[in-house]
Amino acid sequence: MSYLTNDKVPEGKDRQTAKTKARYDRIAPIYDLMEVLPEQQFRSWRETLWAQVPEGRILEVGVGTGKNLPYHPPGIQVVGIDISQRMLQRAQQRAEELGKAVELHQMDAQRLDFPDDSFDAAVATFVFCSVPDAVVGLRELGRVVKPDGQIFLLEHVRINEPEVIGRVMDLLDPIVMRLMGPHINRRTEENVRRAGLEIDRTEALTPLDLVKLIVARPAGNSHE
Repeated sequence: MSYLTNDKVPEGKDRQTAKTKARYDRIAPIYDLMEVLPEQQFRSWRETLWAQVPEGRILEVGVGTGKNLPYHPPGIQVVGIDISQRMLQRAQQRAEELGKAVELHQMDAQRLDFPDDSFDAAVATFVFCSVPDAVVGLRELGRVVKPDGQIFLLEHVRINEPEVIGRVMDLLDPIVMRLMGPHINRRTEENVRRAGLEIDRTEALTPLDLVKLIVARPAGNSHE
């Protein structure tokens, strides 16, 4: 059975986080429409990612409107979080339509309200381009995933070669962020390492490495 909780996201402590929440609440009614065309390609990438997710209790960060729900494999228990209540309402509706059992919470990825070692794996698809402090959010994933667990990230990232494209992305990033929400120039692999995670493998899914599938894990055998 799916259900939606109303955990409060602390907005006053982090102005940028509050802006991100407000932005996604605002675009929630048209979000799926905005991504109709790119989603034609995203579907195969989502399927590729979820086929690698092990059985167990899985945290999905940035569940959004529930676009990953059709690809959840059997044998997993999914807990989905998102900062936007309005996005979660749409995910709840989609879960009910698909008959998917998923636990949904409103929560900030930078302040996960779960104990250490709570999950067998974590998944995020096109999320850490929008988390205000990506390193803090990734560090939280390393905390709540078990030491022998994995973290699966499907992300669009800054193009580094040729460098001129990366510089153009840097220039356009503030405009895109204000209009649509995500940053287009995040160096996600670098952020994963800065968060203290170890990268098991990276797979480039597009030319120029614009979209990558990154599989990481908590470093070492403990969260100390």
